[in-house]
Amino acid sequence: MKKFSFTDLTIFIVGTELVGAVAALISGSFSDFYKSLIRPPLSPPGFVFPIVWAVLYAIMGYSAYLIYRDEDHPIQRHNALWIFVIQLTVNFMWSIIFFRFKLLFTAVVAAVILAIMVAAMILSFKKVNRFAAILNLPYLAWCIFAVYLTIGVWRLN
Repeated sequence: MKKFSFTDLTIFIVGTELVGAVAALISGSFSDFYKSLIRPPLSPPGFVFPIVWAVLYAIMGYSAYLIYRDEDHPIQRHNALWIFVIQLTVNFMWSIIFFRFKLLFTAVVAAVILAIMVAAMILSFKKVNRFAAILNLPYLAWCIFAVYLTIGVWRLN
């Protein structure tokens, strides 16, 4: 196990948060679009999303840092970090597809792929660091909820 590095931890957390921030920036003003949608039951108010995502991005960054520090499982570590990057890329694309381009069915597909990728990430993290995997269970739950919301918005609009 590599020794703790505050710099590396900060890079992982801030880097992951920046992915979300840049996606939000590219997505444009989404509050008007969100308000205009017919939303399914259990849809939270718009202000909830940035709060939840900020927390989830921080957890993702921290858990990826835990994987990065591991030196006992080099192949699993490498694979887990690649899956992390792939799921983060899909995550980045979802908000742009949904809010910027308003491609609701494509956003459903992206949301499903994201949930699958997050599950794959958790399974790959578990091979390296069980705690890092467990940390991402709320992220998986939120992604499954996002699939429900995205399907609901697509069907209702």
